[in-house]
Order: sequence, then C-alpha cells, then structure tokens
Amino acid sequence: MAAKGAAPAVALSSGHRMPAVGLGVWRMEKPAIRTLILSALRIGYRHLDCAADYQNEAEVGDALAEAFQTGLVKREDLFITTKLWNSDHGHVIEACKDSLKKLQLDYLDLYLVHFPVATRHTGVGTTSSALGDDGVLDIDTTISLETTWHAMEELVSMGLVRSIGISNYDIFLTRDCLAYAKIKPAVNQIETHPYFQRDSLVKFCQKHGICVTAHTPLGGSTANTEWFGAWLRSTARHLRSLSSAGASRGTRW
Repeated sequence: MAAKGAAPAVALSSGHRMPAVGLGVWRMEKPAIRTLILSALRIGYRHLDCAADYQNEAEVGDALAEAFQTGLVKREDLFITTKLWNSDHGHVIEACKDSLKKLQLDYLDLYLVHFPVATRHTGVGTTSSALGDDGVLDIDTTISLETTWHAMEELVSMGLVRSIGISNYDIFLTRDCLAYAKIKPAVNQIETHPYFQRDSLVKFCQKHGICVTAHTPLGGSTANTEWFGAWLRSTARHLRSLSSAGASRGTRW
C-alpha cells in the first residue's frame, strides 16, 4: 500500500514501477543518515537512490534494517537503487553482491552503471578513481560497455536485481546500449534541470521506452562548482533563491 502523501509511480520497461520522487543519499554525512532516512520514510519517501561511490551504503543499510524491524515500512514498500562504480566493470556480480551485503537486502529494485567508463580495478567496494603513474585516469581498455551490460543482464537472471539501467550516458552511448542489449535499460539517470535541459537526449530516451531520472534537479551547486567553476554555481544559486515554492516548481519541471 502506498504511504499517505507518497509520490506517484512510473512504469518501467522491466514491468516494475518506480516512485517518481526519490531521496538521494549522495553527500549525506554518515552520522546523520539514520535520522534522515527514517524521517524521510515517515513523511512518505519510498525511493532511495544510493551508489557504491557514495561510500555510505552500510549506514543506509543500518537505517533500512531498523525501519523494517520496527515496522515503519516493509521491504516491498520500498524502491532501492544503487550503482556500479567505474573500477568494478569487470566484477559486476561481485560488486552487486557487495552492495547488497552493505544495504542488508536480498535484491535491488534498480542497479545502474554509474558512469560509461571502466577504470583499473582496485578491489570490490574500493571506489576511489584509479590514476596511473602519470596522474591520468587509468581507463581499462579491455572492458567494453557491452561486456559490462551483459553482466548487468545476468544479475536480473540471478534474481539479484529487478531492473537495470544506465547513468550519465549521452545519446550516442544510449543508442549503442539499445543495439547490444538483450534487456534494454529501464532508466537513464542524468543531470537535467531548467538550466541544462538536454531535450534531445530526454526525447530519445522517452521514444525508446527508457525512463529518464533527473539527478541534481536544482542545479547541482556543490558538484558543478567543483567540476565546472563559478558560472554553474551562480545558476544553481539562482535556482535555490526561487524559494521553496519555486524550487518545487523547478523539481516538477
């Protein structure tokens, strides 16, 4: 049964339904996670967006275990997403099992390829970006995205994951994935908001039955400042200055 005030759900190509609004746990400080997640569940959130790279899956798992044990929610009430990190493209099954162990779950509702690049393996659960001796990202050219995707499909066959998808894929990589996929991606999670609308990519995904999930829907101030500088910081600041009502309108967009 849906919680009072819970967000509507959208149908995925996998046959499952995903709550349209999710709580992302990126940059949540570990000591605060328990309170934040339990509070979110109490007010109706049923979709949590996690990732191995956020390095807080274990804390999320503790909060979920408490929520289940106290009867706050049942496992079937929730939609849990997490993501495969770049250095684990050659170890998809092991990485998924590691995330499941940390989250204290038997299955994931959605597992995403976090970024369309494989880097040197540094150990399952070790998510720091691998740099070569020259200081340049050490990309593993022996692992294709097609190989990674077929391993993702195997997770569905094993019953570890209900839906699989991609993240941060552009229109060309999404097209390629559709060409080689036996199970097409149910979701493409990308940055999109009023200042970065990506209309062509969004329409392409929708045309081919791929649900678009927007991360950083209010502009991604901190990350974009770190990566791209002051201009994006100013646009994100403007989005936040719209007031809570304006921010709600931006999110609905």
